[in-house]
Amino acid sequence: MSDFTNDHMILVILGAAVATYMTRIAGYLLLSVVSDIPPRAEAALNAIPAAVLTTLVAPAFYAGGWESKLAIAAALVTGLRYESPLPMIAVGWSIVMVCRYFIIG
Repeated sequence: MSDFTNDHMILVILGAAVATYMTRIAGYLLLSVVSDIPPRAEAALNAIPAAVLTTLVAPAFYAGGWESKLAIAAALVTGLRYESPLPMIAVGWSIVMVCRYFIIG
């Protein structure tokens, strides 16, 4: 019997789906009930995107090669200049692709 048809595996997948859905909907339900958000809670909620971005970028910066470090630094400078994330993504992606294609080979 395959691992994908195992009853325990199906229960794990369903449990993970329910847990994911509950964590996504819980924030919405909580904020819809609360009429006034305390300033400290609002500051914490505003800091979440930066924290998530840091957890994604930091491992790539330390484990990646020099082209990744160069791309992240250029994307940071671009992100400070423009409000939209599109130029930042385009600059970072372009630098990595150019370095890997033309320089590293």
